[in-house]
Amino acid sequence: MHVLLVEDDEPVAESLRRGLQRYGFAVDWVTTGAAALAHPGPCDVVLLDLGLPDTDGLDVCRALRDRGGVPIIVISARSDETDRVVGLELGADDYVSKPFGVREVIARIRAVLRRVQARPAGADTGPDRYGPRLTVDRKAARVHVDGAEVALAPKEYDLLSFLTEEPGALMSREQIMEAVWDANWFGPTKTLDVHVAALRRKLAGVVVIEAVRGVGFRLEIVKDAGPGPEDAGPS
Repeated sequence: MHVLLVEDDEPVAESLRRGLQRYGFAVDWVTTGAAALAHPGPCDVVLLDLGLPDTDGLDVCRALRDRGGVPIIVISARSDETDRVVGLELGADDYVSKPFGVREVIARIRAVLRRVQARPAGADTGPDRYGPRLTVDRKAARVHVDGAEVALAPKEYDLLSFLTEEPGALMSREQIMEAVWDANWFGPTKTLDVHVAALRRKLAGVVVIEAVRGVGFRLEIVKDAGPGPEDAGPS
């Protein structure tokens, strides 16, 4: 798996490059937008910082997307929602805010590549549909049930987005915390239970999030289009 890393901060780039290489990724590292656009390729995914010394990373994102469909994950210290939305609208497939854990980035890479590989050539790249009622628009970071938007907190959205990558798969607490929070999270995992409970409440009758004692959680899509129970139960 070949990654093009576009990052001018040397400590960040070196840490990320070493981490990716430990997991079997080949990494080409460039420090400017011009070098990114001149890269001969091919690559499987681009990790793109927005704060480049020669140009705005959003312009690089737009230019890369105009050239083709290579997956682009923006990595940036800009946490403002406007930058996130603009980046996704310009064609980025995901957005990771600094600081981040290497394993979080790897989880995002794998998730993006699964979506790309599962999508037939020429297919619509709109929101992903799960069952008859739920859609997750990963470019706009929005969730809809029966066509109406559901207001989710940022981490609630990230958790749902991660769990719906593989409906039915059992995800350990460690996997979820690394992907949704941070690989270096040392605090209590009770925050995960709180967010699961919030999703159960907001998406009752649409998804079921099963707690597997001592392991983690499994998300299932409710197939019946009719109204569901008022509550999916405690975590």
